[in-house]
Amino acid sequence: MSNPLSGDKFFLEKTSERQKAALRKRNIKAVILFTTSAGYGMFIFLILKVSLNENQGVAMLMLYVGGLIGGFGFLMLKQVYINVNHSRKIMTEVLEKSTEARAITNPEGETIYTNSCFSKLTGDAENPSLVSFMKLFENPRQIEKSLNELRLKATPADSATVELSALREDNHLWFQVTCQHIIDWPGFVHWRFDDISSRYQMEIELREEREKLREFTDNAPFGFFSVGDDGKFEFANDKFLHLFGTNTHALIGKLYLHDFLVTPPKNAKPYDCFENGGFHQQGELLVKDVNGRPFKASITHTLTLSESKLTSCSVICDLTAEQNMQQALRESQARFQRLFEEAPVGICMLNANGIVSDANQTLASILNLPIGVINGKPLINYVNKEAHKRIEEWMQLLSKGDTAEHLIEVPLKGTQDVVTQIYARKFSSSDNFVLHFIDLTEQKNLEKQFAQSQKMQAVGQLAGGIAHDFNNLLTAMIGFCDLLLLRHKPGDHSFADIMQIKQNANRAANLVRQLLAFSRQQTLQPRVLDLTDVLTELSHLLRRLIGANIVLQMSHGSELWLVKVDQGQMEQVLINLVVNARDAMPQGGKLLISTNNRTVKIGQKLVSGEVLPPGEWVSIVVEDTGTGIDSDVMPRIFEPFFSTKEIGAGTGLGLATAHGIIHQTGGYIDVKTAIGKGTSFTMYMPRHKEIIGEKIADDDVEEKQEAKDLTGSSKILLVEDEDAVRIFSARALGNKGYHVVDAPSGDIALRLLEEKKIDPEVLITDVMMPEMDGTMLAKIVREKYPKIKIIFISGYAEDRFKEHLGTNVYFLPKPFTLRQLAMKVKDVIEDNGEESIS
Repeated sequence: MSNPLSGDKFFLEKTSERQKAALRKRNIKAVILFTTSAGYGMFIFLILKVSLNENQGVAMLMLYVGGLIGGFGFLMLKQVYINVNHSRKIMTEVLEKSTEARAITNPEGETIYTNSCFSKLTGDAENPSLVSFMKLFENPRQIEKSLNELRLKATPADSATVELSALREDNHLWFQVTCQHIIDWPGFVHWRFDDISSRYQMEIELREEREKLREFTDNAPFGFFSVGDDGKFEFANDKFLHLFGTNTHALIGKLYLHDFLVTPPKNAKPYDCFENGGFHQQGELLVKDVNGRPFKASITHTLTLSESKLTSCSVICDLTAEQNMQQALRESQARFQRLFEEAPVGICMLNANGIVSDANQTLASILNLPIGVINGKPLINYVNKEAHKRIEEWMQLLSKGDTAEHLIEVPLKGTQDVVTQIYARKFSSSDNFVLHFIDLTEQKNLEKQFAQSQKMQAVGQLAGGIAHDFNNLLTAMIGFCDLLLLRHKPGDHSFADIMQIKQNANRAANLVRQLLAFSRQQTLQPRVLDLTDVLTELSHLLRRLIGANIVLQMSHGSELWLVKVDQGQMEQVLINLVVNARDAMPQGGKLLISTNNRTVKIGQKLVSGEVLPPGEWVSIVVEDTGTGIDSDVMPRIFEPFFSTKEIGAGTGLGLATAHGIIHQTGGYIDVKTAIGKGTSFTMYMPRHKEIIGEKIADDDVEEKQEAKDLTGSSKILLVEDEDAVRIFSARALGNKGYHVVDAPSGDIALRLLEEKKIDPEVLITDVMMPEMDGTMLAKIVREKYPKIKIIFISGYAEDRFKEHLGTNVYFLPKPFTLRQLAMKVKDVIEDNGEESIS
């Protein structure tokens, strides 16, 4: 345990020189008083001894006086002790109540005093000492060394201080130890231990906060800087340094604010960023880095005045990225606008109430309405009434997020009715929709045209089949009439009947040709023609057809290009168009037929949906001033058996036949009409490129051929499944002197060849036969007789088997007359070339 009394004694000496002097004086007085009292007592004793022997009264008096003096001295001594004890208590109270731990060591280093704070500090209440304090540390020897060094460092006139750290229950503690020698007591040391852990913790937290602040400012996305009243930089964070390409050493205290401004403000202070200055400056400036690279920045420049010193607290932000972002946003918006406006499909934005908030030009074009009329209106307004319920149910399902078709077909109405396919998508972030409209009108028209073409194809196949059978019958009828005419010359009473039969057969043949023209399967005999000559010769017939109340005008183009067409079929087309024009002008009118050369550089879309390709064309226009064609009728004018005339007034094959003939010739036909103003049909025939040595068709050729000798003696193998045609052809050729062997089928013909019944020079075969067709037969015969000449006869167009036409292969269309058959055989035999007939 500590000795409070001795401790007080030492601290009484330490407190102050005045207290020490007063204490010494009181002690001296006490000693003097005690010595005086003792001497006086001795004196009294001697007196008493003498007095008892001599004078008892005097002795008693002296004893009384001595008692008074002794009592007074005792009282004085007691008062001194009380004062000293009071001072001791005060000093003890001060040391014990001190908030700092204190200890006193003697010259031998032993701890002779510690207060209660020291005991609490060390946790040693039994025997607190400096050793207890050292045990607080992980390395007590190191602490002992530090305390010895501190004691040696301290002087009698001045104290010494050291800071030590320790760990206690994972807590980091810091102590400030003060060492002070006690005056007039050599070797005695007063130790003071201050717990400065809280201060250290505050300093650590302060440093951490400063580091955080520094890290925040350095890593901030903005530049922070400060300048003084002279405009020199006093602070800049890392972002600022990086932004301007400099460093702290080169910037702080050396460079000025205006060094980084592209255009420093005129008549402004060196610390101002803007012209007008002020304590709060904000705006955008063009600045530059240390290399002179300019860029736009946003600056907030705040000035503060403290202790007559002006400083700034400023923030700068590089706007380059923002400008790039804005530019990218503008470009993105422009791209979106282009995609939105120039999209090939209609697009509209639809809110939750079904109102169109925005629509593009394509949708406006589909509806043929201005965009301003569409925007702000319910979508249901532009949907056909029949589809209202369907579109409402569809939109409700989409808005609820239920399973619904994203793609539906809906008819729309504007200034024109269209069929569209709508694709809808709901925005994930709102209840709005984006709708895409695909115009299906043209597709629907194509589907109708395709369906119509399939019907036409079916009718064409039917017509072709019928025509094939009719051609066989007509060939036999016309041929046997020719055989009869050989025996019944003009003047014979049967001649007129036979001619009547032949004429009706020829009329039937013309009807068959119309059917084949409609089905594009008729046999053409194209020749190089000048359409001016054709129209001139045909004009007299056309005038008789149209009647006196219609004025016919013809306009021929100058230097009209030549065309290669079948003249008879071309005349048939013109007659059909003129007759239709006549019927469209019952009260009379004007009919104009004109020709011209046309050079097409860009594909031209026709009313039928076809495209007239680029090239050189000869156009023939048949234009009337009649009633015109109704828009509902226009899509069907080229359909077979479709007619707007009364029953019995037309077959409906006129325009269909014209369309088939023109297309088979490689041309196109277009129509323009206006109700009450008339109709014009324009035919485009491809220009024929003249070949050296090629001649325009001569009408005298047939007359010259009539005088030609048609007899011969060649061996002919005739194969025809139609008995009447085979019998007629065999007799006709036999009458001309030819040696003919006929067969009803290809198999029989091959058997005849194997039996050596004939070594033919010419093979005449029908194309369409059962079991084995003519092309297969011709191929087998050609292998055995390589030089044989082959004549195909058929009611179909030669295009159906054109790939089989090689050298020494020819074609004769049905129906044919006896003379045409004999002439074809004669020409083939005399033909020494190796060209095939086309």
